[in-house]
Amino acid sequence: MKKLLAVALLLSIYNGLFARSTKQEYYSIRIYQLKNSEQEARVEKFLQTAFVPAMHRLGFSGIGVFKPVGNDTAAIRRIYVLIPARTMEQLATLPQALDKDAQYQADGKDYLDAAWDNPPYLRMESILLQAFPDMPRHSVPAALRGPRDQRVYELRSYEGPTEKYFANKVRMFNQGGEIPLFQRLGFNAVFYASVISGAHMPNLMYMTSFDNMAARDAHWKTFGSDPFWKQLVAAPEYQHNVSHVDIVFLHPTAYSDL
Repeated sequence: MKKLLAVALLLSIYNGLFARSTKQEYYSIRIYQLKNSEQEARVEKFLQTAFVPAMHRLGFSGIGVFKPVGNDTAAIRRIYVLIPARTMEQLATLPQALDKDAQYQADGKDYLDAAWDNPPYLRMESILLQAFPDMPRHSVPAALRGPRDQRVYELRSYEGPTEKYFANKVRMFNQGGEIPLFQRLGFNAVFYASVISGAHMPNLMYMTSFDNMAARDAHWKTFGSDPFWKQLVAAPEYQHNVSHVDIVFLHPTAYSDL
């Protein structure tokens, strides 16, 4: 009887942990690399007229489509696509679901049936993430009021020197209180997440949003001088947990959900 009770208790604990973990969303970030304005136009047409509408038909929401600030003059242009999903299975079965969508196939024909010697992009990078437990769902930044073409979405990537230090930085965001600090200071976060698979590991990424670049700079100035942040960043238990930071400033496209 005692053994049965012990097993039942373990199963209860496991099921509780599993239930909590499945509440956390998964994200796919696609990054299209484009060699010229022609490729950029083809990918944009595909995303706007075929991909995003098809994702809506499949029940996905919060599809973000962004271009880096200064994209027009970049040697390699890029388009970022953020896909939130309730489960990993949704992302794993997405190609099959899109294959069955006749409207998607028709609307995206130019992109989907592109010739091998006239592809719509140079390459496509894919990053898979899981939301942090303290912000398990993405958020549409309703607080933004500035003109859409001036809005700035800041995508940050923090690599850790080892897996252990990476886990320490994740704890800093969650148990350490970094997420509530961002919330209190009005950073309009879209998501915070651990990278499950990507080119840069171990790694976490998060996205915040602002009315414009001036608002972004003002928010970070306030963040840097906040007493709680000064105490948190100086805490002995959170030292040396970031080895490399990448920051990308993005503007939302007119057809982005975010």
